[in-house]
Amino acid sequence: MTDSIISVKNLAIGYAGYSVMKDVSFEVKQGELVGILGCNGAGKSTLLKSLRGMLPLQSGDVSYFSKSLKSYKERELAQKIAYLQQQVEVGFGFTAEEIVLAGRYPYIDWLKNEGERDRQIAHDCMRYTGTLELKDKPINNVSGGQKQRILLAKVLAQQTPILFLDEPTTGLDLVYQEEIFEFAKELSMMGKTILMVVHELDLAYKYCSRILLLGKGGILADSTPENVFQDSLLSTAYKADIHIIKNPLTGNIEVSAKAKQEEASLKHRLLEKICLGQYNKEG
Repeated sequence: MTDSIISVKNLAIGYAGYSVMKDVSFEVKQGELVGILGCNGAGKSTLLKSLRGMLPLQSGDVSYFSKSLKSYKERELAQKIAYLQQQVEVGFGFTAEEIVLAGRYPYIDWLKNEGERDRQIAHDCMRYTGTLELKDKPINNVSGGQKQRILLAKVLAQQTPILFLDEPTTGLDLVYQEEIFEFAKELSMMGKTILMVVHELDLAYKYCSRILLLGKGGILADSTPENVFQDSLLSTAYKADIHIIKNPLTGNIEVSAKAKQEEASLKHRLLEKICLGQYNKEG
């Protein structure tokens, strides 16, 4: 590991004066695969967008390679960080190759088209993600898993040292989910630094080198998966009764989650009212 290439100090982030997270500080070194976990609304995507400069910081500072985010011009920042957003909407008619070539935009002058080198990079990235044979297909005519691999090829074609992946496995089947994590692990081992919003706890445990667990308006835990995947920590973060079971043969984990007793009782009473019509005449 080299010195930190991402430094976050005393960060407060949110929307329109409302803070989602406060007093957030951490550093990330080259080659780390950092899984960002937490319940819905904890601030996972907000954190990534803020770190990328897509949302204004309420306070604090973010630095990349010892240079403040505020000092970067957009084109320069795009040569440092590639960002795969969740649920990317792609215009009708674009082919897979055109989508991947769009990842070369930080290096192409506005009045020029992509060159042979750009096309070679795009094809190599598609070949790596197993999508080169789809290059002439309209992006809207491929499966969800194929689309995610094409979009991953696009961010790889951007050739940045840092990758932000926001829920890259949402809506994918188990095979494609595991495949995306495999890609991320391989890339981190080659020196890419990856921050990845994750919902699949078992895959985060298996593949990530480090976990940022968000909750209560900040970071509840920041450590290795082994240290973070504790029943009490996860139960606090997800506001549920979480139990982790480790398979002694594979070393993988299984996650059991149940609503807390008081919430389960309330839901049961509401279910009886809804299904059995237990309302008074006025209600």
